Amino acid sequence: VPKQLLEQVLRELRPLCSAEQHFIEKFFQLSHGAADPQLLEVGVRTMSSPVHQPVLPPAGNYPQQAQGEPTTRLLSEIFSCLEPELRGFLDICNKIHQFSCLQVLVTLSDSIFEMWGSSSALPPSFLNTVLGNLLLLAKSSFNKCIGTLCKEIEEAKLPSKLRGGILPSVSRFEEFVSFSEEVFRTARRRGELDKAHLRLASSVFSSINSLSSANLKVNTDMVMMENFHHIHCFLCQKKIPCLEGKKREAKQRYSEHMEKYVIKYLGQPLEKLNHFFEGVKARVAQGVKEEEVSFQLAYSKQELRKVIEKYPGKEVKRALETLYKKIHKYLSPEENLLPVVWHAMEQEFIRQYQEFEDLIRRCYAGSGIAMDFTMEDLLSYFNSITLSS
Repeated sequence: VPKQLLEQVLRELRPLCSAEQHFIEKFFQLSHGAADPQLLEVGVRTMSSPVHQPVLPPAGNYPQQAQGEPTTRLLSEIFSCLEPELRGFLDICNKIHQFSCLQVLVTLSDSIFEMWGSSSALPPSFLNTVLGNLLLLAKSSFNKCIGTLCKEIEEAKLPSKLRGGILPSVSRFEEFVSFSEEVFRTARRRGELDKAHLRLASSVFSSINSLSSANLKVNTDMVMMENFHHIHCFLCQKKIPCLEGKKREAKQRYSEHMEKYVIKYLGQPLEKLNHFFEGVKARVAQGVKEEEVSFQLAYSKQELRKVIEKYPGKEVKRALETLYKKIHKYLSPEENLLPVVWHAMEQEFIRQYQEFEDLIRRCYAGSGIAMDFTMEDLLSYFNSITLSS
């Protein structure tokens, strides 16, 4: 609505000013050469309000610019209330909607661009100057709006019972981007918008990063993974050139947090095995020969057998089922990340299993020690859990 109102005002204003300019030039014969200063003074005083008489320099002492632009001088007096009225009109437009300043900015920019490209445009020292001043005001309002929105995003409070899902700051960012892209869809210039997009993207990334220090009851990496994934998908859909770098960064951050989420949760089904083999790797890293690790009291063959006995195949499958249900409970359904995360967990689990087998082969050679489940068993566990869901 503000855009349509402003366009209508500008459409009606332009021919009005053009007609007045044509009349002044014809009546005062200003189009045939420099104006007589005395004639110009009489014309201005005649057209000015008796309440507010302009202070004019004595005849013959006009500034060079005034002598060269008598038409502009008269128009400025006739339309002295034009700029204040337009400023008041823009204030009303900005109050209609929080993001009305975008529509005002685009409308004024396109109007001035059109006037500059028109041979019938008014002298730039008058109407273009008025609209130029309004454009500066519109840019100022736009920058204030973006600053307020950035602060709102960065300081957004988390839901008291956050269980995952998309954060309010991310939704706010997407709301603005979608609205602004529609407003600027046919705009001739979008430099201001591109700068705003980058500022807001940095703010929403900062908002997500702040979760790392928040005392959440859910897994922080899971929430960050989902939100960066959501932003990446959104930016892929919008295809905004200035945000290509942010799109790549969102994908990288999403992958990083998914990896952390997977590794952290995968340590639980085989927690004691993980702990045992981490100790084995630490001894080897400290210089203990692989074939001598089993002679370490805490990492003897007997200790390894005790740990392996705690993880029979049936228990491992049950632990994986519990893990799947937990992930399913907390991942937000709208992101549809469950299949992706579960596949990543399967790949990481397989990697760990192969690493355990390799360490047993290298450090406990000839012992006959083996885990209770095979690789084929492990694959069947994941497959049956996926199918049953």
